[in-house]
Amino acid sequence: MEALKGINIKVEPPGPIAKKIIEMDEKYLARSTKSLPIVAKRGYNSYIEDVDGNVFLDFTTGISTTNIGYMNKNVLDAVEEQLHQLWHFAGTDFYYEAQVNAAKALGEVTPGNFNKKVFFANSGAESNEASLKVAKNYTKKRQFIGFIGAFHGRTMGALAFTASKPVQHSMYFPEMPGVVHVPYPNPYRNPFNIDGYENPDELVNRTIDFIEKYTLETYLPADDVAAIMVEPIQGEGGYIVPPENFHRELIKLAHENNILLIMDEVQTGFGRTGYFFASEYFKVEPDIISVAKSIASGIPMGASIFNEKFDFDKEGLHSNTFGGNLLASVACTATINEIKEKKMLENSRKMGKYLNKRLNELKDKYEEIGDVRGLGLMQAIDFVNDRSRRDFNVGLRDRVIERSFKNGLLLLGAGESAIRLIPPLIITEEEIDNAMEIIDESINRELK
Repeated sequence: MEALKGINIKVEPPGPIAKKIIEMDEKYLARSTKSLPIVAKRGYNSYIEDVDGNVFLDFTTGISTTNIGYMNKNVLDAVEEQLHQLWHFAGTDFYYEAQVNAAKALGEVTPGNFNKKVFFANSGAESNEASLKVAKNYTKKRQFIGFIGAFHGRTMGALAFTASKPVQHSMYFPEMPGVVHVPYPNPYRNPFNIDGYENPDELVNRTIDFIEKYTLETYLPADDVAAIMVEPIQGEGGYIVPPENFHRELIKLAHENNILLIMDEVQTGFGRTGYFFASEYFKVEPDIISVAKSIASGIPMGASIFNEKFDFDKEGLHSNTFGGNLLASVACTATINEIKEKKMLENSRKMGKYLNKRLNELKDKYEEIGDVRGLGLMQAIDFVNDRSRRDFNVGLRDRVIERSFKNGLLLLGAGESAIRLIPPLIITEEEIDNAMEIIDESINRELK
């Protein structure tokens, strides 16, 4: 495959071919969550080429689904070899070695000093649904705690925990009952009016106190709470990084009340934060972990990974058709091997620090950037009208994304007014510098 080596805008995007396809898309496909008018044709490493021949530097990685870059040769070879043997053979009803190998490889890199089992699904939402069933079945309890600002998916169980945008719930009541939402310890904006960067312990204490005294001791009986579901870093909610000790205090509270902790690592997993899983950075061992997105380098796959003692106690309590299918299973194992062998975690940490440094330089230059936050190659800049008010500048954020797109850089929003920056784990300093130059120029032009 011919390599894509740099940004190359031949015609202002979207070009004529792209526009025709977008028109057909609007005619034939249901309305969803389209954000940028790019019609992708092929990808290579950190770049995407569209149907008009434009080449973009991709700082979205398919919303963190292609963490190791596009068209990784070893993953491609593994999938191609399997493709010529067998495409599908239902792994929930029968057996195949590829699925066992993937489950074993996952268990070895997942935090937790205990034996693990895996249920394979096809997406993050499905993985969370499976995690909820595991928790309910094991504990024999019926209720849950989730967090304001969270995103866990759009199926009716996962949606009951999702709390990042009202539109996600519009017209879908009633969802799965029994989910109570509590504040997430957002250092930059929180209902306690605490500056979490200056007073992280106070923010954590207030959040834990809210769960304990104003939830469990007030109206939600702890003996009927199966689990707390939480993102180690809130993704769709704005790339919110809580104080470092929050998750340790949260799992302590959960276990004191015989409640399980489900950690949704769908977006934070597979090296995104500089660790295989973000829970490693926060030094916690969740009872159940949900993963998807980059688990198979973009081939649809998800998984619920849990302590073996939580396994379903009889057949038929949960199953599916395509979860852990042959192509996804070999891609998963190859992806894990690539992250290990190519030392991508080390590069994620190193380049993450460099990206954070460059973003803070932009913050020093523009008063309209109120906050820079992130971990590893999961970073965000948050736009405001006034730094003292920490209000949302949605318009500027959206215009910067659009202008950056025109100049060959793919970006996505997160939360109310943030831009998420999630390049692949193989990103280089030169590519980060190119991206920062485009963002800098875009902000400058939009402020004139």
